[in-house]
Amino acid sequence: MTQVISELPDAELVKLAQAGETRAFDELVRRYQDKAFRLCFKILRHEEDAAEAVQDAFLSSFRGLKNFKAESTFSTWLYRIATNAALMKYRRRRAGHVSYEQSQGGEDSEPMAIADWSSQPLDELLDAETREILSREVEKLPTNEREVFVLRDIMEQSNEHVARELGLTVAAVKSRLHRARVHLRDRVNRYFREKVSRKSRP
Repeated sequence: MTQVISELPDAELVKLAQAGETRAFDELVRRYQDKAFRLCFKILRHEEDAAEAVQDAFLSSFRGLKNFKAESTFSTWLYRIATNAALMKYRRRRAGHVSYEQSQGGEDSEPMAIADWSSQPLDELLDAETREILSREVEKLPTNEREVFVLRDIMEQSNEHVARELGLTVAAVKSRLHRARVHLRDRVNRYFREKVSRKSRP
């Protein structure tokens, strides 16, 4: 039975898991735990926190699997849950007394460099403060834009891969990604402009 389950496509595994077959869900975990961890680590930059976020994500997906509908692939649905779990953990971490980014040393990147982020890896642009603002704004994106942003800019998948994952054309992926980047860039830049303005007041 184990051999048969390991050869089934995700959609069939989901159906079996929804019917109570725990080994089917175990197989889904095996397939996606590494990718989910990389996604959470991209957001959190901390291995232990990323591992905890992945556990939270799989627990949430197991509990919510009965309500999962095949409007998207299981992987896309899971990545959405993992992103939310990582962002929630990030905010809790930032609310604590010490930010883990402070232990990494080095100077903060220039906040306004976010305007050029399409040409640079996302994690190289984000200092602790910018990452905190971005984590809030990602959640505010429309679902279709957030999915593309997470897969393309956080998971660093190709436009073609994202298109296949979401059942879109490459052109649609590029369009949604552009809208998401513009929205996030503008929100982050606005935050720092307002911050500078507040500091300049007598």
